[in-house]
Amino acid sequence: MSPSNHRRIVLARRPPGEPAESDFRIEEVAMPVPGTNEVLVRVIYLSLDPYMRGRMRDQASYAKPVGIGAVMEGGTVGEVVASNNPAFKVGDIVEARLGWQEYGLSAGHNLRLIDPSLAPISTANGVLGMPGMTAWFGLHKIGEPKPGETVVVSAASGAVGQVVGQLAKLNGCRVVGIAGGPAKCALVKDELGFDAVVDYKAGRLEADLQAACPNGIDVYFDNVGGPVTDAVIPLLNF
Repeated sequence: MSPSNHRRIVLARRPPGEPAESDFRIEEVAMPVPGTNEVLVRVIYLSLDPYMRGRMRDQASYAKPVGIGAVMEGGTVGEVVASNNPAFKVGDIVEARLGWQEYGLSAGHNLRLIDPSLAPISTANGVLGMPGMTAWFGLHKIGEPKPGETVVVSAASGAVGQVVGQLAKLNGCRVVGIAGGPAKCALVKDELGFDAVVDYKAGRLEADLQAACPNGIDVYFDNVGGPVTDAVIPLLNF
């Protein structure tokens, strides 16, 4: 049986810089009741992604900003606890964008059924969700790498970057990651299996990148832009 109230986190103000706890507010509100064709979902996992910072700004972008007092945007994985929609039954595991709250309502069109027997359900917010899909489509449909080519990935230890690198390795490519700091670089090289990694915080980005890519760069998967991308561009093979 669902509780009568649940908690949610709303945007209390627009952060002037790095987000702080005071930019958010925890509210306890009445449990939503599903209407016609609606589904009530208990949130089990919440995704935390870089795009959320952009959604806190009040400026034009690819998606509208989160309103002041509105539930913070976020991908979720949860369990259906009540359903008036014939496509979903109680106990189903679903992926949806229900935001930072314990329970959420959906009309069903934005729910994706998850098969818990295939992988841990948390992966629907990760390697089998938006980050993994971004990596797969960006690499294979845009980059189109060929076996033997050099693929460079910035933010290589991130949710998207680490998948890109492993997919490129499976495709027979030589993969070079760019990450910041010894711990992230060790993860990229030793655990994720990249062929080489460049630490952009070491102060030798251009020289280290050139040394790691003696035959140039065939595919660049850019997750950061800025000075890192500026260092990559001269090495691109056209």
